[in-house]
Amino acid sequence: MVSMCFYFQVHQPYRVRKYSIFDIGKEKEYFSDDSGTDLDNKWIMNKVATKCYLPTNKLMLELLEKHPEFKISFSLSGVFMEQMDEFMPEVLESFQKLVKTGRVEILAETYYHSLAFLHDKEEFRSQVKMHGDTVKKLFGITPQVFRNTELIYNNELAREIEEMGYKGIIAEGADHLLGWKSPNFLYKPTGTEKIKVLLKNYKMSDDIAFRFSNRDWAEWPLTVPKYVDWVNAINGNGEVLNLFMDYETFGEHQWEDTGIFEFLRYLPEEFLKNPDNNFKTPSEVVDAYPTHGEYDCHNFISWADIERDLSAWTGNEIQDAAMAKVYHLGEKVLQTGNHGLIHKWRKLQTSDHFYYMCTKWFADGDVHKYFNPYNSPYEAFISYMNVLHDLEIEVLDILKERGFVKKEESGLFGISV
Repeated sequence: MVSMCFYFQVHQPYRVRKYSIFDIGKEKEYFSDDSGTDLDNKWIMNKVATKCYLPTNKLMLELLEKHPEFKISFSLSGVFMEQMDEFMPEVLESFQKLVKTGRVEILAETYYHSLAFLHDKEEFRSQVKMHGDTVKKLFGITPQVFRNTELIYNNELAREIEEMGYKGIIAEGADHLLGWKSPNFLYKPTGTEKIKVLLKNYKMSDDIAFRFSNRDWAEWPLTVPKYVDWVNAINGNGEVLNLFMDYETFGEHQWEDTGIFEFLRYLPEEFLKNPDNNFKTPSEVVDAYPTHGEYDCHNFISWADIERDLSAWTGNEIQDAAMAKVYHLGEKVLQTGNHGLIHKWRKLQTSDHFYYMCTKWFADGDVHKYFNPYNSPYEAFISYMNVLHDLEIEVLDILKERGFVKKEESGLFGISV
């Protein structure tokens, strides 16, 4: 028997506007940009919703109604849910319709799609709780399975998530950790008691997410019968096929004219022709299958780039400097008790900001350039640091008024304020 487990990541950041040094102390809107370009968050949401979210959700609802066995899952970042509510409530309504079928699971993650676990465990726990509360409010669901931002994972994270009460966690099926083992089984994270880890089958996920329209690929065109033949071959060699990918695969990364929607339309029917096949959500997979040994991950891994490590966000000096400074400012921001400033600070933790500062080259560099709304990583860094500087000034002004800091105290950037 093979269970196909679909998980789709759905996320859009609040992109930082082009913010110059001359804006510091004057411009308090860090994220709004009405330029109708890739830095206009409302424009981006409208564009991606038109190409991906609305048509794909419509198709998913049709498939759920046609095939009672069909099941899927989503991880919706908190900042994505905010932007749905703010810019396109019809998108939120379309996700709610899917959940109401009873065969769509919503996973847990950090509200701000942040890297908080790497820097501030208390902040991490706060964001996970915020996300869970929002999912409960909007969808009436309490998440049972956790996926960290960009599938960043190690043994310590698994132990933390188990302590927080989750029964499953999602991670990359990294070859160097699996060795001879297959990602098509469940495993026990080393050092845990009950939690199970679901591993992404990156090859078969990427066949859809990245290679589907690549005419230089030896397997192009990827037809539904061909793909299902590959899946059927897992019978006897695995119990679950975890297909994890960005939801924007449908219509945005793989455009409609590639045939991606027709592929999705006929996949469930072809897959279910084999009576040994079924669909399960991540929590159902956890309940249905035992673990087969341990998944031992000491160093952090992710689902990004060739290396599957953290270098997409922490690979150079400007990324490390920006990340260190935003988390260093956290204690003072929280001390203000100002919900507006805290929200801004947390939106600045979103992993995309650091991804835009990536300077990696070769194969990965092309990917980072494609998804970068700035002209260069350095432009992204400058705007980000200028915004952070302005936020720091406002935070210290509030704390000085309350007598929490001395007037002559230097700011985060070593400038007396």
